[in-house]
Amino acid sequence: MRHLGSLRMYESVLRTLAAQGHEIEILANRRDTIGSGVDPEKLLGDLPRIRWRWEDFHPDTWSELAAAVRIWLDYLRYFEPRYADAPRLRMRVGEYVPPTLRRITRWLPFRVEAGRRGLVALLRAVERALPRQQELDALMRDSQADVVVVTPLLDLGSRQIDVLRSARAHGSRTALAIGSWDHLSSKGRISEFPDRVLVWNQTQVQEATELHRVPAERVVVTGAQCYDQWFNRVPARTREQFCSLLRLPQDRPFLLYACSALYPQTPSEAQFVRRWIEQIRASDDPALRSTGVLVRPHPTRLEEWKDVDLTDLPDVTMYGSLPVDERSKEDYFESLYYCSAMVGLNTSAFIEAAIVGRPVHTIVLPEFSERQEGTLHFHYLKTVGGGVFRLARSFDEHCRQLSASLAGPVPKDLNTRFVTEFARPFGLDREATGLFVDAVLDLGRSPAPAPVRDSAGLTMLRSLLRPVASMAHNAVAGIDHPEALVFLELRRMRQKDEYRRERDAERERRESERTAAHDEKVRQAEAARQAQLRAREERLEASEREKRSRKVAREQEKRQHGRAKRRAAMLAQVKRRLGWKRAP
Repeated sequence: MRHLGSLRMYESVLRTLAAQGHEIEILANRRDTIGSGVDPEKLLGDLPRIRWRWEDFHPDTWSELAAAVRIWLDYLRYFEPRYADAPRLRMRVGEYVPPTLRRITRWLPFRVEAGRRGLVALLRAVERALPRQQELDALMRDSQADVVVVTPLLDLGSRQIDVLRSARAHGSRTALAIGSWDHLSSKGRISEFPDRVLVWNQTQVQEATELHRVPAERVVVTGAQCYDQWFNRVPARTREQFCSLLRLPQDRPFLLYACSALYPQTPSEAQFVRRWIEQIRASDDPALRSTGVLVRPHPTRLEEWKDVDLTDLPDVTMYGSLPVDERSKEDYFESLYYCSAMVGLNTSAFIEAAIVGRPVHTIVLPEFSERQEGTLHFHYLKTVGGGVFRLARSFDEHCRQLSASLAGPVPKDLNTRFVTEFARPFGLDREATGLFVDAVLDLGRSPAPAPVRDSAGLTMLRSLLRPVASMAHNAVAGIDHPEALVFLELRRMRQKDEYRRERDAERERRESERTAAHDEKVRQAEAARQAQLRAREERLEASEREKRSRKVAREQEKRQHGRAKRRAAMLAQVKRRLGWKRAP
């Protein structure tokens, strides 16, 4: 997974696989937490069968060429007829594309379908000729994974294609898990087909086969496993406790406004939210005027709230974070469960509110319409299963719809058709997690594919592209302020890599200094110990010498004493024989 935000989409799957005894390794970017302040190892820390690995990408000479080719292919995709009514998507991707490549795209030969297809075919050949990352090859050799599941893969200019290529080169079975409702329609391409593509519903089947030309036999429908956690869930707190915690009125209903990710260069949704609240407060309906409002900011757009203050508005609370741990999940669920209606512009919270059974509202205004109706996935929420939200095109219409939701009881079967078709196509009582797990295990039981080898043609093309890659690298390195976002991101990535290398070198230097200091202390301690040993040995030797000297002296004295006794005895014997007697 590219970032930890994906974890909440697959936590139920990971827990189920681990409970069945399977070993799981997660490869992610530690630094890209997407609004979560939770230590990632703690999120699944109760499951020893799950291990974390952290992405270690080092840009090289090929990085600029790879980034340019991939984002250009993503850009060319939005010139297909299906996107004729979605110019905002094309403009958004164009912000990542180098200006020179945008100008080439507008050349006369590439304005026609045949010329554009030829350009795409050439770029795909170049993309296939790009060398694999050595770090990923080493990881695949080390892990020997039976199945490699990649998500989301479809980010613009995604580098995750390298994970898929390394996995296929080492003979692993591969799968792409579609992470969200808009990934197939408004992101990048599936540039290399995995063995399976796991989708939510028939709408995504159509997207995979028509927009990405994935063979139909590789597409498997599982339902939206990420939403299983909201079915049949019950709140942990009462409504009074929840409202008291968030300082919302307990005696009146409240509306939930869920902010959207939207796209870069979008007007500030934070400023719009304030205007939206002011319009509600000016309504003719006293119930709507006095209703509470809970605003959940989007974790990727917190910066825009620095200039917007809601504290002067009565009965308005801004609260919420990415629901990845149990506490944040409970907060999010109770926000949906206890609200009387949910409002947003273009957010997956529409689907979650529908599952919980709450009325869903949106308003399409000129400044945001391209970010809503200018995308394909927004229209699915208008058509699939009869649609999910009540759409208004003015504040007056929107306020009337909200008043109706506040006044009337919520139908028991509200949104049932939509939820069934979009999130649980095999029935509301059939959890998608089990179907997803079955699809992965079924893939794991299938014959392992032969490792994918580069053809001689690709190897030759790679050799021809090497000087082109060097030129692209030098050209981008010489630009002070790149216009293309893809190169800005690559430059930031290089800076992070250089910083990481410098940090690692500094850490190694300090570790070397600590090791040298430790070794010196050990050497000095050993020298002192050896000196003490030598001094002790010398004392022992001196003591031994003194003992031996005393022993020799004692023995000599003993011998002398013995000789004296023997002389005295002999003298006494002679005297006796001579008759010599001492005078009286």
